[in-house]
Formats: sequence, C-alpha cells, structure tokens
Amino acid sequence: MAIIALTGGIASGKSTVARRLAELGAYVISADELVRQSQRAGSPTLAAIEKRFGLGVIGSDGELDRAALGRIVFDDAIARADLEAIVHPAIGSEFASQVEAIQGSDPRAIIIYDIPLLVETNRVNDFDGVIVLTCDPQIRHDRLVLLRGMSSEEAQSRIDAQASERDRISVADWTVDSSESIDATIAQTDVIWAELTTAYRV
Repeated sequence: MAIIALTGGIASGKSTVARRLAELGAYVISADELVRQSQRAGSPTLAAIEKRFGLGVIGSDGELDRAALGRIVFDDAIARADLEAIVHPAIGSEFASQVEAIQGSDPRAIIIYDIPLLVETNRVNDFDGVIVLTCDPQIRHDRLVLLRGMSSEEAQSRIDAQASERDRISVADWTVDSSESIDATIAQTDVIWAELTTAYRV
C-alpha cells in the first residue's frame, strides 16, 4: 500500500487530477470532504466550533455557516489556529479509519490524499510521495473570477494566503502543470499513475 499526497494552490486543477486517478484505480480521500463530514450538524466538532466562535457561525438549519466562519478566521491567525486545533484531530481520526478500511480490503491499494494545505500544515513527511499541481497564477486568478464568481481582489487574496508555487514544487515527487488543456493535464496524470503502479504494485 502507498499513500500519496495530492496538493496544489486554489483553482490549480486538483479535482480534475483526483477524478482521473480514481478512474484509473486509485482510492481518493479528500481532506475537504473530511472537514465537511467532521463539521456536520450535531457533531462534537461543530459544537466545539460554536463554543469558540459563537452562534453567528451556525446557520438556521443547524449547519456550519462556512462563509461566516471564513470571515472570522481568514485574517486572524489566532482564530485560525484555534479552528485548526478543533478540526485537525477529527480529520486525522477519520483519515486513519478510512485508510485502515481500504488497506483491509486491498493491501496493494494506492491511496491519493487530496490535501490543499499540505505545505502549510507541514505534513509532507507523512506520505510516501507528493504530487503537486502547478498552474500559472494568472490562470488560477481568472478561474476563480470566471468560474467561482469571486472579485479580482478576493481571488488574489485567496492565492496570496496559500503557500507559494516555489514552496510547493520544492516538496514534489511529481508535478502536473494544469495551465493548458484538460487533456494535457490528464495525459500527465496518466504518466504518474503508470509510475505509481510500477513502484507500488509489484
């Protein structure tokens, strides 16, 4: 079994690569999905978030108001650290459970962990390898504006808040440049998958 991290900046094309790897036979676990699961209504994690940040981050349906919470933690390092201290243990526990289940059913599994903040959380050494999505920053900016409806300023601030392209590339075992077409991105992904299966499914 191998656990490979998949990372890249916002709007770099991680979802495209993750979907392709799943099609090819990888087991894909999404850090963002683990976060959503851990914060569902009625969960201990959501209760802890409410206790720390107040009722203003809880919607009328009892679910987390992610936009409201985001406004609190985005520019406040202390608040962000408090949130991470609440959320990360729950994510780690669920990740370990999923890995154990996969390993039990398929000892030769190649698990891809889609983790946007790999570099920021200093988790590089937790994995058997790292795939980094690279993309021209202007293209990422334009994707955020055109596809996600952000203002130009918001898009740039989201990009600037993450690790630099140089820092991500410095930890990469494989890179995929998603600046061009989806077909080109998939072709690069296929090459990496062939290398992974050769290395870990012998």
